[in-house]
Amino acid sequence: MTTGAIVGIVFGILGALLVGAFIGFTIAKKIIKKQIKNNPPISEAQIRAMYAQMGRKPTEEQVRKVMNSYKKNATK
Repeated sequence: MTTGAIVGIVFGILGALLVGAFIGFTIAKKIIKKQIKNNPPISEAQIRAMYAQMGRKPTEEQVRKVMNSYKKNATK
């Protein structure tokens, strides 16, 4: 086997690994974004509890505003 063939094989393997890593990262990113959108890690009850800890009674509008803000930022 010549040196050129060995170098070609090494670059081919490295190229395949890089392409595979990029494709895997892209797919994982899409799946995670979809899961976060469908199942947000914070609920309306948790937002109400947060307001209660601050000594405030939240209105429904405030709770919706925080949820919409979270959903908007989670989809970026």
